[in-house]
Formats: sequence, structure tokens, C-alpha cells
Amino acid sequence: MVNAEIKILITGGAGFIGSSLCDHFISKNFQVVCFDNLSTGNKKNIAHLSGHLSFTFFEGDIRNIDDCRRAVSGVHYVLHQAALGSVPRSVKDPVTTNDVNVGGFLNMLVASRDAGIKRFVYAASSSTYGDSKALPKVEDVIGKPLSPYAVTKYVNELYADVFGRAYGMETIGLRYFNVFGRRQDPNGDYAAVIPKFVSQLIRHESPKINGDGNFSRDFTYIDNVVQANEKALFVTNPDAVNTIYNVAFGQRTSLNELVASLKRYLSAYDPEIANVDTEYGDERAGDIPHSLASIDKATMLLDYKPGFSVDEGLEAAIGWYWDNLKPGVGKK
Repeated sequence: MVNAEIKILITGGAGFIGSSLCDHFISKNFQVVCFDNLSTGNKKNIAHLSGHLSFTFFEGDIRNIDDCRRAVSGVHYVLHQAALGSVPRSVKDPVTTNDVNVGGFLNMLVASRDAGIKRFVYAASSSTYGDSKALPKVEDVIGKPLSPYAVTKYVNELYADVFGRAYGMETIGLRYFNVFGRRQDPNGDYAAVIPKFVSQLIRHESPKINGDGNFSRDFTYIDNVVQANEKALFVTNPDAVNTIYNVAFGQRTSLNELVASLKRYLSAYDPEIANVDTEYGDERAGDIPHSLASIDKATMLLDYKPGFSVDEGLEAAIGWYWDNLKPGVGKK
């Protein structure tokens, strides 16, 4: 098959990561179907693809098995990104998180199995490592989950493994580590930390850190994640399939270091940002203190080579943040 004959379904395709995947595979001349219920995704993220001959938008819900079956019709590969992806939201509403992340995931697996999908690549999560204190995180050593969200993402891995064993499906899970970049929504109670901090700094508001700022994360630029999905989708080594991979850069950054970097880059647009103070509050329920990924497995089996460090990713994204998160700019 040539690329133009290959159809890829991207669930959650109107979201932050999903829309970046839509862009990438359209640019590579694949047929792309974007499947989203727009509960957390936004049509603005895919508006520029409207009318493209290789792009189809299907509004539906992964909690509806009939929607899932319609979405996979005629599709060769699935990139499953759809989920409710917030630890605090899952603590507040575990039932809906489970319905979407477990029930919806199972629906997509069943629909994909019945449609004879060639490979099912899905967004797993670093939250699966739970209370494990080992650093760096390696795929086969996890702890107990610390949130309902973490439980749901671990259950996804278990279901994928069972479907591989019981039905011969090819699945690959990608444990994302704190992804950031263009189109990440800074609004709402469950916004990711980087766009939220950027939005606050642009408004000369003090970013509020949960804890003392020494908690650290393996922040991962969106283009690294896109690369990992493409590698997983088309890897031919049979040993690389039906398993899990960390997707990260492999570098730990504290929240204090993050804020300092953001202030440095944003100060090029507005020097006053350098003088904005940081506020500190209570630690957040379900948070892990530190996260750092080993990417050795992905490097070896997927030929994953992340192209952006944290600073390189921030530098690449800062222009988009400035243009889109300033006061008076509509929600992106």
C-alpha cells in the first residue's frame, strides 16, 4: 500500500495530542479519520483540515459501541488518544473517568478486533507507575495506583494484553510523560501545568505551585510524542508489538526550574514577566513526587529518538503560547 491508500483512525483527534497526530499523518499523505465527541477536544484544533480530501471528522462517543463500529469502518490502523486525562477530575468523578477510559477503551478494542484492524496503538500513562519510588521508571516495574485515573490507564494495558493473547490483535501502549506544546488548553480546573503557568505569567499573575516546587516531571514535547506514535504504528519487528513503552525525553525538571525557564522565554516578549512572583500551596491528592522515564526500550525496539529536550520544546512552543494565550485571544 502507498500512504494515500492507508486510513488511520485517531480517536480524540480534536484534542491537543490527537490534532497534532491528525496534522502529521495528513502531511504524510495518509487518509485520516478524526473521531471525537468534543467534550475536551475543540473543533478549532482541526478547523484548518476541514475540506481536505484526505481528512474526515466523525463526531461520536467512544462510550457508544455503535459509534466505535462506524468509526473503524474501512480503517487500517487505530491511534487511540480519547480519554478523560486528569488526576484531579478522576478523584472528583471516578465514575465518568472509568466510563470513558475503561468502558470506551474496551468498546474501541472490540470494534477494532471485529473490523480486523492491523494495529491498535493507544495512549497509556506514566501515572501507572503509581507509588513506585524507583527512578528512572522502567516499563516492567510499577507500583500501586494513586488515583482513579491511574487505575483506568493500567486497566487499559491489561485489556490490550488480553486482546493480544486471546484474539491475536497487535497492540502497543505508549506511556506518555507530561506532554506539552501547541494547542494545549490553559483553561478550566484541570488544565495542564505548562499552559496554565504560561497563561498566568502572560497576565502578570503569580503561578501557583502545589507543594514546595521541588516535585519533578519528565516534561515531553508534543513532537516527540508524534514521532513515537508513528514509530509504533509501523514498526515491523515482531518483538516490538504487544507491549508498553515509555514516551518521554528522559530528563527530570522540577516545577521551580520549569517556572524559571518559562519566565526566561516569555520575558523576551514582555520583560515585566521576569518580576512575577511564584505562589506555593498544598500538595495535590494523587500526585507523585518525581517522575523520570527510561526510554531505553523505545529506543531499542521502536528506534525512538526524541528530537526535543524540555528547553528546546519550550523554545519551539513559546511563540504559539504568546500568540494564543494573551488576554483577549479566544480559547484555543
